[in-house]
Amino acid sequence: MTMQENSDRTSERSETTHRPTRRKVLAATGLASAGSLAGCFGLFGGNGNNGSSSDVNIADFRGSGPLVSSRGDPGGTSISELPDLEGELSFYLGGGEGGLYLDLIRLFEQVYPDFTFSHTRAPSSQLSSRIVEEVDANASQADVFIAVDAGSLGNVADAGAAASLPSSVTDSVPSQFTTGDWVGIAGRARAVPYNTTQLSASDIPDTVQAFPNTDAFQNNMGWAPSYGAFQSFITAMRLIRGKSETRQWLNDMQAAEVLEFGSEFEVSNQVANGEIVSGFANHYYALRVQSQRQDAPLDLAFTSGDAGALINVSGAQIISGTQKQDLAENFVRHLLSSEAQEFFATRTFAYPTVSGINPVGGLPSIDELNPPDIDLAELSDTGPTLDLLTETGVL
Repeated sequence: MTMQENSDRTSERSETTHRPTRRKVLAATGLASAGSLAGCFGLFGGNGNNGSSSDVNIADFRGSGPLVSSRGDPGGTSISELPDLEGELSFYLGGGEGGLYLDLIRLFEQVYPDFTFSHTRAPSSQLSSRIVEEVDANASQADVFIAVDAGSLGNVADAGAAASLPSSVTDSVPSQFTTGDWVGIAGRARAVPYNTTQLSASDIPDTVQAFPNTDAFQNNMGWAPSYGAFQSFITAMRLIRGKSETRQWLNDMQAAEVLEFGSEFEVSNQVANGEIVSGFANHYYALRVQSQRQDAPLDLAFTSGDAGALINVSGAQIISGTQKQDLAENFVRHLLSSEAQEFFATRTFAYPTVSGINPVGGLPSIDELNPPDIDLAELSDTGPTLDLLTETGVL
């Protein structure tokens, strides 16, 4: 099984395989079991679809569980409206979500008998550097890069190693989640899980800067500073507010005796246990807790316009020098199809990046959130952030 906590770590081994062919509160009922995680499903649910996208049912891509089973048909563009995938593509799949991407590509392979692929899996940052080196040497080994973070995609684009994506491919995605060189395919929002028996939505500050000076959170909050998602959050704060203010916030949080945990799932779980009243974590960890403990007193709040409201994305780009530009563009269109976006939403609780496909669990839509105006590609500049976390004793 694959979930974002794996992608927040850098210990994943490299794998190459060639195939033959503003605050918004969750509704109480919205945190029911939201289905299994990626990699835990039989392809096509036993329906036996093969050979024509017109035969595909959304259930072939959708996860399972009480919440998922009540979902209506998604909006967006179905793969039945797209040209068939025909030919072979080579993929670089980055981060812990590589298994998720692989499951989806295999679904497409079953839909289209004339489509085959090979793939390499490794951490996104490692593949990003590899792509730049290969393109520089005119020796590119892949056609499409799918990465867990926008920073790795931005690194490839900044080096001139990405092919341009036409607006006809990216128009369905909000402008903050795409450039002419890459497009976001699934989002994850920073959030504030809180215990509903100890706090109400009105108790949650609208900005992260207010938390260390609010009495309710003294010695009663959790974070997971070793996580990549947390470090991206601090990087965003540093870019928005500057190094000095970010250092002060980190010092203030430590003075407020914030508790350290090994993972953001653990943060969310301890909030549900009542061991702490609140914490900082990516949004889907609360859903994971509730999928296991449907009656847990746990809800989510979102801050507004600051680093605490950051929405990062996994994304895709076409590698410069590919001889299969048309097929690669068509594949990226498939990643933004109704079926693929439903796959991301219901199997890992990610935010769909295409309007018309709702997130699970009663989450506010991306349009209802107020993320900071920041170039997501800049989140790859983590060196100064790690220095700051070390200087302040957080790491």
